[in-house]
Amino acid sequence: MPVLRGAVTLSRFRVEPAKEAPSDVKRWLTRGLKAHAFEPIDRRSEEERAVGFVELENEESSEFPASRLYYGEYALFAFRIDTIKVPAAALKAELAKWAAAFEKENGRPPSRGEKTQSRGEIRQMLRNRATPRTTTVDVSWNLKTQQVQIWSASRKVVDEITVALEGGLNVKFFGMTPAAMAQTAGIDESALGPTAELIGMDLPATASEEVAHGEA
Repeated sequence: MPVLRGAVTLSRFRVEPAKEAPSDVKRWLTRGLKAHAFEPIDRRSEEERAVGFVELENEESSEFPASRLYYGEYALFAFRIDTIKVPAAALKAELAKWAAAFEKENGRPPSRGEKTQSRGEIRQMLRNRATPRTTTVDVSWNLKTQQVQIWSASRKVVDEITVALEGGLNVKFFGMTPAAMAQTAGIDESALGPTAELIGMDLPATASEEVAHGEA
C-alpha cells in the first residue's frame, strides 16, 4: 500500500473538468468510482483479465463509503487488476494423461476432434482451479488542488487508470512532468535543455588549468 508506506514511484497529474465543475465533488467522485468498480473475472468466459476501482484498504470492496474514501482533502482509493492464465505446460500434461487413458480404454488414439473437445474441457477445468493473480495500484486525489497521484511505474497501467477516470468522471488529465508544467507556465522548451555547466563542457579547460598548476 504505497500511499500509506511512502513509496516514491508515482505519476502526477492535474485534473480539469471537461465541461462544468460538479457542484458536489464528493458525490460525483463516489459515483464515478462505482461506475468503474472492480468485478471478478467470469470463469465461464475467455477473459483473462479484470480491472476496476476498489477501496484502498479493502481490495474486496467497492462500496466507497465516505469514511473509507475521504481523508481530509484527499480521496484515497485503489485500482485492482486480476489476471488468470492456464499454464501451457499444465494443459499439455493433463491432455497427455487424458490421451493415454483414452487409448487404453478404447484401443485406439483419440481423433483430432475428440482431442480438441477434450482440450477445451481440460482447459476449463484448470481455469476453474486457478487462483487469479491480484495486484493493486494506489491512487490519491487532492480535492482541493485537483492533483492526482498514481503510485505505479507501469505506463500501461497508469494510462488505463487515467482513461477509466476520464471516462467515468468526464475530466481531462494533464501530466505534471517538468516539460508539461513549463508549457503551462509559458516557458519555451529550448530553455529546459542542460546548461554547459551541468554537462561538464567546462571540464577540459578546468583540467588544463589544474595540470598547469601542478607542473608549476
